[in-house]
Amino acid sequence: MKIGDKQYSLRFDSKQWSGRVDSISRSLLQWYRNQGRDLPWRNSQDPYCIWVSEIMLQQTQVERVKEYFHNFLLRFPTVFELAKAEEAVVLKYWEGLGYYRRARQLHLAAKKIVSDYDGKFPQDVRALQQLPGIGRYTAGAIASIAFDLPEPILEANSRRVLARLIHFDSPLSGGKSEQPLWDVAASLVPRDGGAGAFNQALMDLGSLICRPVSPFCNECSLVDHCQAYQLGNVDRIPYMPKRKSTQKLEEKAYVLVHEGKLLVVRRQPGEWWEGLWDFPRTIPENMAARGPQRHQGVISYSVTHHKITCQVLSKMISQRPAVRRHKRWLLPREIQKLPMTSPGRRIARLAEKVLF
Repeated sequence: MKIGDKQYSLRFDSKQWSGRVDSISRSLLQWYRNQGRDLPWRNSQDPYCIWVSEIMLQQTQVERVKEYFHNFLLRFPTVFELAKAEEAVVLKYWEGLGYYRRARQLHLAAKKIVSDYDGKFPQDVRALQQLPGIGRYTAGAIASIAFDLPEPILEANSRRVLARLIHFDSPLSGGKSEQPLWDVAASLVPRDGGAGAFNQALMDLGSLICRPVSPFCNECSLVDHCQAYQLGNVDRIPYMPKRKSTQKLEEKAYVLVHEGKLLVVRRQPGEWWEGLWDFPRTIPENMAARGPQRHQGVISYSVTHHKITCQVLSKMISQRPAVRRHKRWLLPREIQKLPMTSPGRRIARLAEKVLF
């Protein structure tokens, strides 16, 4: 079988493949009608709701997103409300989902949709991809689910289904290496209606049946078409490059206290959690401290390929100097209102429990 510029040794050639498209689509959609997941963002074809859910779902598990999706839409029910909100408020409602760059890009894209398109989402994947944070997959998801356009998608679950379906045994490292799978996805997506349902069915099959380990092949609606199953290679396809090794780091965080207020600092561009608030990792040189430095506890957390062990230390500040805009002296109840980093929020709870 030839896909793109490559030849694959499959059990059916291109002519046989074209003859199976309808059968694959019918089987998958029938399974989806009976077994598809009931997810809150599937109750609407509003492109705004679909867009928010797709951005939240990037690198985040479905169950986690469910917790945030409802509250986010309550606060920002339309793209207009999101566009006019302050970035700090958007980050606050994103707090805990991680990968905060997504929230900032969501906010920027909302502003562009309002300013350039009068609040209406463009119904073209190329135009959608010009918006901040919207790549090929997200554009295809919005176009197919919201507007029923025959656009393919490729994300972790559907990629796995398609790789096994065509016995794609090359390493999946993103970019051009995945073009054959995009070609297959494009050949399968219905052109006469139902594109959104088909794409969601493909994702659900990957999540529920065609799992990374120990897939339920006997329950799969596409098992008769699956080349990896026919050749006995389901366990090794798709072939994923090895993950980067985890780097262990140790650091200290300081809870600096002056007259009941704590010093918090805003993460700067280029730092982890840019734009969020946290506790300082060093004591500023212009701050005179009194009394001993006290050990309040240890927290552990992970960022990308780093596992960090952080000692939490407290110290009383005898005289509070003026601070710049990215630093604030706040009461614990005021800190609760800020968009905080995940470790910062844990440090705040620890400090309030121990010091107050």
